[in-house]
Amino acid sequence: MKTKRNRLFVSLVALLLTVGLGSTTMTALAEAPYKTYTVDGYGSVTETQTAYLPCGTINKIGDTLLKAPTDFTILSDGTMYILDSGNKRVLITDIEGNYYGEFGKDYLVGPRGMYVTEDRICYVADRDARTVWVFNEKGELMNSYGRPDEPLYGDTLDFLPLKVVANDSGTIYVICEQNTNGIVQISPTEGGTFLGYFGTNATNANLWTIIWRSLLTDVARAKMVGNLPATPDNMAIDEKGLIYTVTRGEGEASLKRLNIAGGNMIEPDAYDEVPAAVAVGNHDNVYVLSQQGYIYEYNNDGELLFVFSGSDDGQQRMGLSIKAEAIQVAKDDKIYVLDSDKRQILIFEPTEFTNHLHNALYLFSKGLYTESKEPLLEVLRMNNLFDYANMAMGKTLYKEGNYEEALRYAKLAKDADGYSDAFWEIRNEWLKKNLATTFILLILLYVAVRVIGVLDKKKHILDPARGAVNKIRQKRLVKEIGYLFYFMRHPIDGCYGIRKEHKVSLLSSNILLAVGIVFYIINKYFVGFLQKNVREGQYDIFSDIGFILLVLFLVVGCNYLMCTINDGEGKLKHIYCSFIYSFGPYFVIQPVLFAFSHVVTFNEVFFIQFGSLCMLVWIGVLVFISIREINNYTVKETVKIIGLTVFTILIVCLLAFIIYVLWSQVFDFIQSICGEVVYKLGN
Repeated sequence: MKTKRNRLFVSLVALLLTVGLGSTTMTALAEAPYKTYTVDGYGSVTETQTAYLPCGTINKIGDTLLKAPTDFTILSDGTMYILDSGNKRVLITDIEGNYYGEFGKDYLVGPRGMYVTEDRICYVADRDARTVWVFNEKGELMNSYGRPDEPLYGDTLDFLPLKVVANDSGTIYVICEQNTNGIVQISPTEGGTFLGYFGTNATNANLWTIIWRSLLTDVARAKMVGNLPATPDNMAIDEKGLIYTVTRGEGEASLKRLNIAGGNMIEPDAYDEVPAAVAVGNHDNVYVLSQQGYIYEYNNDGELLFVFSGSDDGQQRMGLSIKAEAIQVAKDDKIYVLDSDKRQILIFEPTEFTNHLHNALYLFSKGLYTESKEPLLEVLRMNNLFDYANMAMGKTLYKEGNYEEALRYAKLAKDADGYSDAFWEIRNEWLKKNLATTFILLILLYVAVRVIGVLDKKKHILDPARGAVNKIRQKRLVKEIGYLFYFMRHPIDGCYGIRKEHKVSLLSSNILLAVGIVFYIINKYFVGFLQKNVREGQYDIFSDIGFILLVLFLVVGCNYLMCTINDGEGKLKHIYCSFIYSFGPYFVIQPVLFAFSHVVTFNEVFFIQFGSLCMLVWIGVLVFISIREINNYTVKETVKIIGLTVFTILIVCLLAFIIYVLWSQVFDFIQSICGEVVYKLGN
């Protein structure tokens, strides 16, 4: 199945915060001091019901307080390891904060990251010691890994480990500060063997930078800031051994799921510019934590399910962060977030709505489509506008062969891929049932046309109808409108007819303009689902009409002005009429594309795209010829006039913007003066 995504830049720093509770250690559920958002089928951020509620915090372990904690790990049995970096130790506790033990004080210098396996083997990335420490389940030092000696590592690169994970075979993956080559891979064999770099980020060189660097001298090029790939900020590993990384400032590549070859397998449809950590959930879902405390939850394909929590404004409300460092997910789906500034761990509990969604996610990912319907129905019962649930229900029904219902749910979810697949099956079934009947009807129609043609030739049975049609075609207005088809085929002669022979009038041009506006509105709001780009039920007809007229008159007016200045022979009427008639291909081709849009899937959408391209090219050629012929220009002069027209349009738009801004300021000033006068009169 093809994937079609709307790439979305999500900025949620303006999340509204409501009143919450303080930051003392708590276990009771609290009112959420934040709102929860999701991305709808149109690619817009929209509010949804609360997905997670803050249910507690861990401020201290036993009787001791944390000091600048930077990382932690939760095992499947609930045991928690916390890297208490300020105290240079690793604390062992449970999810309630009860003290079990500690280790590492004799070795740790400036630890930044930590990873603990289910066998309780603890890896600590110690930046200041330039070492990755490995401790056993008793907290005893097992091994340590320093800077690799292999030349492949880089002769000038230091070894400053920040984050670390390990797979089942013991291979260690290390993110090092200032190392832009990628994640360092170290095998435990032979005391530590450097295996190379993994998951290197791409550089962000654009075309302009490449061209500019190629034009510089070697000396100038050496002074430029190097275009180096970004170093990942954090990572996680799942049960399959796949590595997840987050990197700030990488846009759609801010979250990656790397396969064994280092290739990315996920592209989020929403992202945060400053991600701090990533964690793998229990239902083929992924969580990304931003430095400001926002938590993003994605499904396995990178589609955003929820974004919630946020930044604390200093009121110390539970569920909000100041500087988020790490995130973990327990087996009961509770989310734990480490805040280094608050020196505490925040705990979030999924709501009933989220539990149903997770259950459906898990069942669907395992191929249990029928079983996933029940939790999906519960989700839709609680929120029938939750587009992801509608999309999943549509896919479930598609797997079951219920294509009509799958089509309905896909349309509700604005899921173009699901709609295309379901419509393909429905169309195939219709063709199987009706192909023979349709073929027979076409044969009968052909025979009927031939019979009528023979009878007309012998008996002239169509003479009355033909006479009526000819009578209508002889009317001047009809002839002027029909001139559109001649203009499309013979634009040079057509322009001569407009300028010298008065083949068209303002009335016929205005009628065509009105018809074109109607075509545009119908095509915009009633086109086939796969080609529709506006929200269902949203109509801005008057704005559309105003926009079309404004653009038309702006283009015609600026073109006439430039032509007049540059010795053009065309009058304003001629330029206006020729512009309208140059859009003849739109009147002919667009209705065909509109009809075709209702019967195509993504497999045939190329024909619509190709038809639209041909139509635009045809219109462009007619406009160019009309400007040249109406004003009696050469090709070079025509290109010049088009450039001047575009420039004039930009100047007019700039002036309009300046006038608008100045008038807004004058209006605000007058309003403030009037308000002051009314206030003083009232007193």
